[in-house]
Amino acid sequence: MSFDFFSTPSSHEMEAAAQYAAHAADLSFQIPDISAHRQLRSIQSAAVIGAGTMGGGIAMSLANIGIAVHLIDADKASLDRGMSKIQDNYAVSVKRGKLTLQQLQDRMALISPILDWQEANGADLFIEAVFEDLQLKKDLFIKLDAFAKQGAILATNTSGLDVNAIGAVTKRPHDVVGAHFFSPAHVMRLLEVVRSDATSPDVIATLMDLGRRMGKTAVLSKVYPGFIGNAMFRHYTREAHFLIEDGALPHEVDEVLTRFGYAMGVLAVQDMAGNDVGYQTKKAMIGNRATDRRWSDLTLTLTDMGRRGQKDGKGWYRYANGDRKPQRDPEFESWIVGESARLGRERKHFTPEEILKRCLYGMVNEGARLLEAGIALRASDIDTVCLTGYGFPKERGGPLYLADKIGLKNVLADIERFHADMGFWWTPAPLLKQLAQEGKSFVQWDAEHAFSLKN
Repeated sequence: MSFDFFSTPSSHEMEAAAQYAAHAADLSFQIPDISAHRQLRSIQSAAVIGAGTMGGGIAMSLANIGIAVHLIDADKASLDRGMSKIQDNYAVSVKRGKLTLQQLQDRMALISPILDWQEANGADLFIEAVFEDLQLKKDLFIKLDAFAKQGAILATNTSGLDVNAIGAVTKRPHDVVGAHFFSPAHVMRLLEVVRSDATSPDVIATLMDLGRRMGKTAVLSKVYPGFIGNAMFRHYTREAHFLIEDGALPHEVDEVLTRFGYAMGVLAVQDMAGNDVGYQTKKAMIGNRATDRRWSDLTLTLTDMGRRGQKDGKGWYRYANGDRKPQRDPEFESWIVGESARLGRERKHFTPEEILKRCLYGMVNEGARLLEAGIALRASDIDTVCLTGYGFPKERGGPLYLADKIGLKNVLADIERFHADMGFWWTPAPLLKQLAQEGKSFVQWDAEHAFSLKN
C-alpha cells in the first residue's frame, strides 16, 4: 500500500507530530558530556562584530535578555544604518503591542555602537557576523585572539564553514565555537551550536543555555559542511534544480511542495532570499568540483542573467512592481526548455509524488549520514532543525519522522531506484540500509542510543 503524501493529516496524526516535535526540542538540550556540566561561563556583556541584518538581529537577541552589547563595524555609516534598523525593529514590536516604549528604550540603551574594538575588550562573549568568507573570518579571529580577555567565548556565526580551521588560528581553540543564528536572528527560533574538535564543554553548555534564555531551540552539531541544517537543505535544493533541468517547471515543483505542507516552495524561497546568495563562493568552487557526479549551476546562471529574484522583479518567477507574489514567466520557461537541450537532458513528465520524493528523500538519506558520522546526536535533533529553521511542515513531524511513517524499507527502495538512475548523489547511506534491513526506525535508533543521555 503506497503512502499518501498529499492527504491532510488527521487530528490524531497532527497531535502526535506536535508531541514528537515538542519532545524533540526538549531533548536537543540534553548532551551526554554537557548536560551534567553545571559550570557555565558568566555572560554579562557581549560584542557583536558586523552591524548588518544578521549582526543587528543577534545584538537584539542579546539585549532582549538584558545583556549589554557592543555593536562593532568598520565605519560609522554602517553602524548608523545598523542601529537605525534595530530601532525600527523594536518600533514595530511597540506598534504591535509586544513591547512598551520604556522596554524599547531600555533595550536600545543596552546596545552601544562602536568603531574601536578595544572598547569591547572586556566582553564575556564575542560573536562575529561578517561576510561568509573563511579567510576573512580567520583574519578576524586572529585579531580577536590578540585583544579579547582570557576566558571570553569567541563565537562565529558561520552557516557552514570549518569551525576547526577558524579556531586553529587562535591560541585558545577551546574557547571557539560556532553559533549559527538564522535570519532574522531576533525572530527565528533555531540556534545551531557547533562544536569543534577543541571546544570546551563549558563553552558548549554556556551557548546552549544562552539559546534557551533567548527563547530559542538550540541544537548541537559537530563540524561538517553546512552543519545539520544546510547539509539537509542543499539536498532539497539540488534535487529541485535537477528536476527543472529534467523536465519540471518552477511552478510545478513549488506547487507540489506547498500541497505537501510547506508555506512556500523552494524556488520561491530562493527568489525571496536572492539567487545571488553565495554567488562568488559557488563560482570559485567550479574548477575544483568532483567529476564523478552531476552538478547544477542554475542559480549562477540566473544571477548572470540578472534574475536574482524579487529584488530584480524576476528570478525563477516574475514579480509585478510592489508585489511579492510569484507569477509564471513564459519567456523564462521557454529558456528552461532550451537550457535542458543545451545540457543534453531529455525533458520528461514527473508525477507530483515523484517530485516530492526526489526533494524529500535526499534529506532522509543525508540525515542518516549525519547520524552515522556523529554530526547530529539524534534523529530528533535533525527533525528539530528542519522544523524550526527550514520551514518543514509541522504536521509532518520532520523528514526522519516522516520516513519512519512511510517505512524505511519503502524509502530505501526508492533511493536505490534513484541511485540506479541518477548515480552518486543517491548512494544509499549505510545506516539507512542497516535500519531498513533490520526492520527498525529512526525513533528506535534514538531509543537504542538514549543511554548516553543518562550521563
